[in-house]
Parts: sequence; C-alpha cells; structure tokens
Amino acid sequence: MRPETLKVGELARRTGLSIRTLHHYDELGLLSPSLRTEAGYRLYTPEDVARLQRILSLRQLGFSLEEIKRCIDEPGYSAVRVLELHLARAREQLALQQELCRRLESLATQLRSAETPSVEQLVQTIEVMTMFEKYYTPEQLKELEARRQALGEDAIRQVEQEWPQLIAQVRAEMEKGTDPASEPVQRLARRWGELVRAFTGGNPGIEKSLGTMYQQEPSAGARFGLDPRLFDYVNRAMAAAKKPE
Repeated sequence: MRPETLKVGELARRTGLSIRTLHHYDELGLLSPSLRTEAGYRLYTPEDVARLQRILSLRQLGFSLEEIKRCIDEPGYSAVRVLELHLARAREQLALQQELCRRLESLATQLRSAETPSVEQLVQTIEVMTMFEKYYTPEQLKELEARRQALGEDAIRQVEQEWPQLIAQVRAEMEKGTDPASEPVQRLARRWGELVRAFTGGNPGIEKSLGTMYQQEPSAGARFGLDPRLFDYVNRAMAAAKKPE
C-alpha cells in the first residue's frame, strides 16, 4: 500500500507554513520531498512530515537553520530527544507565566484590602515583568494576555494553586527514588501534561523568545522550584507511558 503523501501546497496549508519556506528547506538540503509525481509535483511522505516537525521544534528551541542542518541527523537529536527538549521548554514557559500571575494577584489582593505592598514585593514583581518585556515583543505579550482571558480567572487561580503542589509531589517521588514508570509517578506526569497543554500555545515566535530568555537568564527556572533533574524525571515518566506493555 502506498503511504499517504501531501503535495507542497497542502502541507503548507495544513501546517501554517508558507510554500516559500518549504522550498527554502529543500534548497538548503534540510527537507526534500521523498517522492514526486510524473508531472513533477513534490510529494511529502509521513517520514518527511516527521522530519519537518523535528526541524520546527529545533527552530523554536533557538537553533539556526545551519545548526539544524548540522545536527538533525545525529543520534543525539533523535525524534524522541527533540520532543523532550521541546516539552521541557514549554514547561518552563508555563512556569514563568504562572509566577507572574501569582505575583500580580498577590499585589491586587493587597490593594483591594487597602494594604500597601512592601518594596521587596514590588521589586520582585517588577523583576518578573521586565523579564517578560525584555524577551517578548508587545504582540506576543498581547497574545499571552488573550490566552489568559480566554481561560478565565477562576481556572487560572485553580491551576496556580495546583502547580506548586504538583511540583512538590513530583519532587518528593524523585527524591525517594520512585521508578518513573510506577503508577504514582505516572499519575502525576499525566496531570503535569494536562496542565501544560491547557496553557501552552503553538506560536513559534513566543517559544523562540522563551528560548532566548532561558539561555540568557539561567536562574529563571530555579525561582519556580524547577530544575533540570526534575524535568528529566518527568520526561522519563512520560516516555515510560509511551512504551508498549
């Protein structure tokens, strides 16, 4: 049976990419369609689409096209590894958004009660705000705000309260040495994935800005109780869930 194939126009339409971009990837030798019709039309196979997904993930992680061309066929950048890196970045994005929301809500609560926030509270809030403004464009910030409004304040508060508890639970299992494939950790990992999917978008520009921020602000993740060990533990739990019985 012949595998499902897509012409360049259909692939561009369904992915939101431009035909020009796909042609450019072909010219660079990054992604060439594996098949062509007798009339010369480019046909992308499922393997080609999978490669395209890896290319875009690496782009959103901040890799240049030249860097992607050099590394994409190396074992260290397998499909699974690239997805794990992309997932870790998305989780970092979520954590930063939640921290800013928490600080702003805390200030708002105090002001509603006619209390005066301390200088330290104001400085910490400004620090998170300027971190966003430094790495995100005004358009990206508007998009993030629109997503927040679409979710609603009640849902956001509920998740803000749940995230610290979830992170603490995952860390406790990690420190105990619990197997990531065990049911308690699998349950936590499933909830982690649900919360991430509820808040992350697919805007490549926002994710690229996030990548730049975390490259230049190494302490950003640490402030939320998130570190490489914890991300690796969650990634291993999610990978275990995908393995066949």
